[in-house]
Amino acid sequence: MSNCALMTDTLTSPHPSVVRARETVLGAGLPAGRALLEELMALPPEAVPQLLALANDVRERFCGAGAGVEVLFNAKKGGCSEDCNFCSQAARYASDVVAEPLHTVASFVDAARDAHRRGAWEFCIVVAVRGPSAKLLERVCEAVVAIKAELPLHVAVSLGIMDSDQLAQLRAAGTDKVNHNLESSRRFFPRVCTTHTFDERWATCKAIKAADLELCCGGIIGMGESPADRIDFLMELQELEPQEVPVNFLNPRPGTPFGDRSTVEPTEALRFVALTRLAMPRALVRFAGGREITLQGLQNLGMLSGASGLILGNYLTTEGQPDDRDLRMLEELGFEVLA
Repeated sequence: MSNCALMTDTLTSPHPSVVRARETVLGAGLPAGRALLEELMALPPEAVPQLLALANDVRERFCGAGAGVEVLFNAKKGGCSEDCNFCSQAARYASDVVAEPLHTVASFVDAARDAHRRGAWEFCIVVAVRGPSAKLLERVCEAVVAIKAELPLHVAVSLGIMDSDQLAQLRAAGTDKVNHNLESSRRFFPRVCTTHTFDERWATCKAIKAADLELCCGGIIGMGESPADRIDFLMELQELEPQEVPVNFLNPRPGTPFGDRSTVEPTEALRFVALTRLAMPRALVRFAGGREITLQGLQNLGMLSGASGLILGNYLTTEGQPDDRDLRMLEELGFEVLA
């Protein structure tokens, strides 16, 4: 299906599955369940514009016009012990990432100031590790205290697998949100990573919620998973009820096991954003990594497919488009950047 065709509803009447979805999510105020999501996953391409329009209506109803803009800070590049097949920060892969040591607290704060200057509402500290050492956690907590004391930013962290004691330290420091992605469905996950399990990720997500921290949990499509895997993934996310769901599209990185994968077809990328919105009507669905290479000139349509936020600038090891282009896109589409 061409990019132009995606923007035009070619059906003369509403598709029955889209009608049922509208009645369920907008009419009854309920999230779409498995059976309905399966119907929508199987929609013919000509009905996808109806699905996107519905997802945008749902976003407007439950989230309004606010757009959550986030900046990521790669606080220790490369050198990760894990074998996630999509990740160029894994030490075992011959990627183009040059490992760097953990940044100083002053560098964390400088990066947060820059994020605030650029218009971000949220600042996320990311460290590519299996889980934080005592030293790493102490430095992150010290940085969070300093950032919260100076800047009106929502502060998130992404530090791998963690337990309740570590999460309690982060909460005491003033951390607002913790990111820990499931990445894909339970069934597909062993094809993504073997050095830790889906259950370990699930336990961390549950511990984040038990610690009274906001949960950011999403994943990546385009790694070779099936449509059934994508539905399972959404149902698992729905059970966790994260406050934020980042939707990433695989950007195949040279040197990684997934480096030869093809990018997701635009129709499928947009369909998945819309399904994520219908599965979790009230969540912040963040348009994230890989959007530039997957959708190219259709990124505006991506924001009108149910997304309510995006990441500015970079995705840890790859560059996004210029800030002014993203911010102008949000303005032109009628979004109001959260402050």
